[in-house]
Amino acid sequence: MTQLQVRIAQFRKMANDDPDNELGHFRLGQLLMDDLQYDEAVQAFRRTLELSPQFSKVYQLLGTCYIKLNRRDEAVKVLKEGFAVADERGDNMPRDEIAKLLVQLGEPAPTPKAKQAAGDVTGSGFHCHRPGCEAGRFARQLPRPPMGDELGQRIYESVCADCWEFWLRNLSIKVINEMRLDLSTERGQEIYDQVMRETLGLD
Repeated sequence: MTQLQVRIAQFRKMANDDPDNELGHFRLGQLLMDDLQYDEAVQAFRRTLELSPQFSKVYQLLGTCYIKLNRRDEAVKVLKEGFAVADERGDNMPRDEIAKLLVQLGEPAPTPKAKQAAGDVTGSGFHCHRPGCEAGRFARQLPRPPMGDELGQRIYESVCADCWEFWLRNLSIKVINEMRLDLSTERGQEIYDQVMRETLGLD
């Protein structure tokens, strides 16, 4: 079994054990895409959007899967939905990638909404890199790095306070339990750190 197949099995188990874990389904979909299993990736991404419809990156990946499967109409539909979600949230990178895919499909490039009028609330200015962050342009930065090492600094610069708290209080426990990780071992800690980086958008 290849390393990719091992990772797919791990996240398939996580998604099956906790069907409401949108990040488990999201990561499973990404890995299935890497393995060219586009039909199964579609199912994982669709479940992700059922749980987290504001997750703009998923629309981009789901649309890409539909393109690979020659399902153009479904690709166009989901990409247009995703562009609107990403534009509303201020998720510029997935929004721009979605626009490129639509143009490749022969669709006119969508137009982003005009910048908010002067005096409107424009957000905090801090952009959280965690996939599926619900705060969008209103993300709050952590007051300080959560750890004193390089990873702690990356988290401080890239992950909002709400997402870090969500990881600590909810997701980290699920990862340990559902993957049956023994953090006293080097391998267990290695897998935990890898999943944390992937979940927080640091890889």
